Amino acid sequence: MIALDEYLSTSYDPDCEFVDGELVQRNIGESDHSALQGIIFAMLYNQSTKAGIYVFPELRVQVAATRYRIPDITVTARKVRGRILREPPFLCIEVLSPEDRGSRMELKIDDYLAFGVRHIWLIDPRRKKAWSYTNEGKREPSAVLTTSEPRLTLNLDEVFAKLDDLIED
Repeated sequence: MIALDEYLSTSYDPDCEFVDGELVQRNIGESDHSALQGIIFAMLYNQSTKAGIYVFPELRVQVAATRYRIPDITVTARKVRGRILREPPFLCIEVLSPEDRGSRMELKIDDYLAFGVRHIWLIDPRRKKAWSYTNEGKREPSAVLTTSEPRLTLNLDEVFAKLDDLIED
């Protein structure tokens, strides 16, 4: 167990999530995870001015009084105030690593939805699949991830083609 004040005043490398007094390590650092995160960040950043969004990699988000999550990519519809986001972002994106477990990822998604995040994208670089979550449920898109108000699109064929250009199996 660790105190919330200690978590908030400590720098971790890589940063850890905080869930009800426990530090939760994040699975990061592998080439396909890193490359995919960069590709998605760049593609969304390119839409940012037109869509009126702000895109952040690995931003701490306080989803409940004793829960801090760190999505791989966070998208907001307005500027962030302070060092930690304390209001629901518009979109949270998680890129799966081989060590990620379904039950652990479901808890994160449940935290995001309970906090009021409107859109969550979960992307698996190895299986080249993605899932979109909203309060209405989960769906597996065929070729494009989208949001509404603001409208964002992420063409998965293009994303995975760029990933193939960067990473050799």
